[in-house]
This record gives sequence, C-alpha cells and structure tokens, in this order.
Amino acid sequence: QVQFVESGGGLVQPGGSLRLSCAASRSIFSFYTAGWYRQAPGKQREMVATITNNGGIANYANSVKGRFIISRDNAKNTVYLQMNSLKPEDTAVYYCNAPVSFDGSTSNSLSWGQGTQVTVSS
Repeated sequence: QVQFVESGGGLVQPGGSLRLSCAASRSIFSFYTAGWYRQAPGKQREMVATITNNGGIANYANSVKGRFIISRDNAKNTVYLQMNSLKPEDTAVYYCNAPVSFDGSTSNSLSWGQGTQVTVSS
C-alpha cells in the first residue's frame, strides 16, 4: 500500500505564494499520472492539477490555470504544486494521489493522505 504525505501548507496573504510537496512511500509517480486535489469546507473534493508520468504533461483546473504549476521528481518520489497569486477562494485542504486520470478522475486512485491546509487570508 502506498502512502502519501502532503506538506507545505500554511497561512498566506492574498497574492502570496506557497509550494506544496507530496511524498509517496513507494516509487509510484514514475509509472502513473499524479494529481493534486483540494477540498474546501462544505464542498466536494476537486481536481487542481494533474501531471503525466512520462513527458510531464500537465492539466489544470480553469480556476488555477496561469497561477499554479505542478511538477514532479521521480527520483524523490515527490510531486510538487507551486501556488502563486493566491486568492481567498484557494483556501482548502490539499491532497495528492496516483494513479489518476489526466482529466482528474480518481476512480483508480489509492487511499488519500491527511492533506495539508492552505489558508489564504489577510
């Protein structure tokens, strides 16, 4: 069983930046598309970004396109999410998972980790 550990969240002012990391307990990101997701209070979990295992092609939700960048380091079994120009509506718990579909479907994904809280507020 692969475990995911997300980190890097925190409190940031609007317009600020954060870099999230997701470490997997086994080498999985080399073989499958991975994704970042978020869940705000009272809302369903939604896709933020996905990245393919080969070629590193990325897909972003419209709400974060142009502000967030997903990347991965297969040697470190880690996926990153660079978040810039943060807005209050980005406030949520952020999770990663693999394997996921490029369009964000998680029908084949593994157990979710604890996530990391991102709060954007002045």
